[in-house]
Amino acid sequence: MDLKELIRQAGVVGAGGGGFPAHIKAGAKAEYVIANGAECEPLIHKDYEVMLRYPGEILRGMRLMMESTGARKGIIGVKEKNKKAVEALSSAIRGQEITIHLLGDFYPSGDEYLLVYESTRRLIPPRGIPIDVGIVVNNVETLYNISRAAEGVPVTEKFISVSGAVNSPATFIAPIGMSYLDAIKSAGGFARGAAQENAVFVGGIMMGRLETDFSLPVTKTTAGLIVLPREHLLIRRKMQPEKAMHRIGKSACDQCSYCTELCPRYILGYDVQPHRVMRSLGFTSTGEDIWNQYAVLCCSCGLCTLYACPESLFPKEACDKAKTDLKRKGIQWSGRNSVVPHQMYEERRTPMKQLVNRLGIKEFDISFDFREKRQNPRKVELPLSQHAGSPSHSVVKTGQKVTKGDCIAEIVEGKLGARVHASIDGIIKTTGDTIVIEEA
Repeated sequence: MDLKELIRQAGVVGAGGGGFPAHIKAGAKAEYVIANGAECEPLIHKDYEVMLRYPGEILRGMRLMMESTGARKGIIGVKEKNKKAVEALSSAIRGQEITIHLLGDFYPSGDEYLLVYESTRRLIPPRGIPIDVGIVVNNVETLYNISRAAEGVPVTEKFISVSGAVNSPATFIAPIGMSYLDAIKSAGGFARGAAQENAVFVGGIMMGRLETDFSLPVTKTTAGLIVLPREHLLIRRKMQPEKAMHRIGKSACDQCSYCTELCPRYILGYDVQPHRVMRSLGFTSTGEDIWNQYAVLCCSCGLCTLYACPESLFPKEACDKAKTDLKRKGIQWSGRNSVVPHQMYEERRTPMKQLVNRLGIKEFDISFDFREKRQNPRKVELPLSQHAGSPSHSVVKTGQKVTKGDCIAEIVEGKLGARVHASIDGIIKTTGDTIVIEEA
């Protein structure tokens, strides 16, 4: 059985947040395989722990992907500041075909476009993907899962960090389907008040989503949970209605262009100009479709909204709206295809320390432990859509006994998707969009 099929059977998807089914990448032809260990979201340290504790599995997964894609070179992108992880990986590397590329401590160093350029000096074409320049990129945890898939072990667990306003911030391995509340309890519980007095950023403050429902489950793409009190400015800003964000932008944006000048895609040479997109909020009759074009190449990193704008407006959200509006109208991108990095590319990077200060989370930016002990919830909820593509379809029935690792949902024939496996032993309680398993 080839690697592509082993990965497909194991249900491996992009563990860094994208959730793209990994068996598709294994079938590509590439010159380079890049392991993304940049981990640039503040307060999340799960990739660091995977690299520190499982370097052999990462490197095995990388070599398997290199063999499958025909790549002649492997590169691991990791921040220079993570010295222990760098040492662990360096000690495990055998041969010259895999090297480590040291990254600066800036945001968003984990963006695929930036990572590819930093490590190879190749520029992905606008609206393109890494394979367009002969490169396959996988998160380091994805490579760990690929290594295990080669041994017949399916994806049933997730490395996550639980940090912020919790009593004992930690990184640990959680069964997929474990509730946010159970994960937070594993990190000592809420440090400030009860659940209703807090909210959680799922996947990161910058690019993640805000949730107040702590019964929701950890999925294959959940990199971390960051708990903050509801009175925190970040929470209050994020909880504003979208219409209010756009109304404020329409009335207050003075076109200073700071959001554009500090945009990581713009300084890399792509035609992303959030300040021009902001014009669409006020000129919807005459220029909306023109201004919206400048949002198409935005990577939604959130830097413009949470760091660059001196008036605390919402250019990232305006870009999100612009992309949705263009798609709804069927308007294709017509921007320039040439990409030349800005002459100030090196100087305009956003240091992580400055970002943490600006976000008002310095008190939570602390080192925390990796918990070796496995978590054992009595109940898990497994969504059938934890990946890019179409939801999987259930292959189990209510009342059926399952064992950890059993396939409970299959890929729809002819569709992009990923298998789902039981993450605990138990009995199927419900099926539908989500499969619920409880201990017998």
